[in-house]
Amino acid sequence: MASTDRKQGSGFLASVAASLTNFGSAMTKSVNGLLGHEGLEVVNPEGGTEDSEEEAKRGRWRQEDQDGYWKMMQKYIGADVTSLVTLPVLIFEPMSMLQKMAELMEYSYLLDLADECEDPYMRLVYATSWFISVYYSIQRTWKPFNPILGETYEMVNHGGITFIAEQVSHHPPISAGHAENGHFIYDITSKVKTKFLGNSLDIYPLGRTRVTLKRDGVVLGLVPPPTKVNNLIFGRTWVDSPGEMILTNFTTGDKVVLYFQPCGWFGAGRYEVDGYVYNAAEEPKILMTGKWNESMSYQPCDLEGEPLPGTELKEAWRVADAPENDKFQYTHFAHKLNSFDTAPNKVLESDSRLRPDRHALEKGDLSKAGFEKSRLEERQRSEKRNREANGHEFTPRWFDLTSEISPTPWGDLEVYSFNGKYAEHRAAVVDDSVHETDITSTEFNPWQYQNLANQ
Repeated sequence: MASTDRKQGSGFLASVAASLTNFGSAMTKSVNGLLGHEGLEVVNPEGGTEDSEEEAKRGRWRQEDQDGYWKMMQKYIGADVTSLVTLPVLIFEPMSMLQKMAELMEYSYLLDLADECEDPYMRLVYATSWFISVYYSIQRTWKPFNPILGETYEMVNHGGITFIAEQVSHHPPISAGHAENGHFIYDITSKVKTKFLGNSLDIYPLGRTRVTLKRDGVVLGLVPPPTKVNNLIFGRTWVDSPGEMILTNFTTGDKVVLYFQPCGWFGAGRYEVDGYVYNAAEEPKILMTGKWNESMSYQPCDLEGEPLPGTELKEAWRVADAPENDKFQYTHFAHKLNSFDTAPNKVLESDSRLRPDRHALEKGDLSKAGFEKSRLEERQRSEKRNREANGHEFTPRWFDLTSEISPTPWGDLEVYSFNGKYAEHRAAVVDDSVHETDITSTEFNPWQYQNLANQ
């Protein structure tokens, strides 16, 4: 019998295990001699160990900016910098983190298929492929805007889904999201922990994700791998997510264990994902393989993890076509996230689309984007001072803090739950089929204290 322990087994599973023994062996080289910066490492995912000095000269930063930010950031080495550092809009994309949460809905048809599927193992193939699909967007090296406390994002007009996300905490930053259509319910409490390593950043997902498939009431839970952002300041920034992803069917005990291969020399193994769907007895039933930035395929297997005779590898998911030469590597769907075509009528004034810094960056005005970003951040600090002076606490509108504490491999998480008030709000909105809100006529307004508008 095969085991979910990746160090055991044979055949296909053994090859997966062998590749993972190289975890962390991506090509790195100190470039202290060239740059004069102690402890700096630059990683070229497309090369070997001899071109790190040349790679260090590449990237989006000017030389003087590289030196300045390196000096500023040195004191944070080893620290969690989730909300410690103010960053320039030069490295941002015109999207907030709440919108990035909604980007997972691009391939929601996979969850529809999972709900309709009679085969319990194919159900997990479709659901897992859905979770992997978001990694195409994670590879983008632009940083989304941190949501303002009370900021929201709504999305409709895609796959019959109603999506709502809200920034429910500022320190620490926590977002909550809820999506639903006729086939599934999706709930997430999202929080990250980081570790700054000089020229790279480790990101640990402390979130809790639940998907309920409506037909049979099946509940799925996800534990994703960590992510590493390489070459933050020196060299071309790139992202890797080496490690283990586990999707568990809490209703039946079946699970999927996939291994995201680390990038090796000259890009070997980069983007590759391999693993199995297991039954509750931990017997492999279906092998899965692919690249998280391209596609995922599956094939029935025997108890040793080898493909069954007479079967063939079939594709479960493939990334959609994207516009050519798109600056931010957006798919067509990602562009729609900033459009009011995906917004409900009378969208909330706290919606991310209305952020003036995001809109200015989308229009290419970095100077205005930087000014507006600073203005919003100062207003948020003013709100906090006022709230503390009055003994008030911030209360989210659409999510409630529960007593549940969810353990993760990287720490415990306080869980927020969808309180149903958003559905009541939308039902009360008169739908005259006219989108009355647009970026030029409505001011972004997530604020608790309206009298601080000019501060």
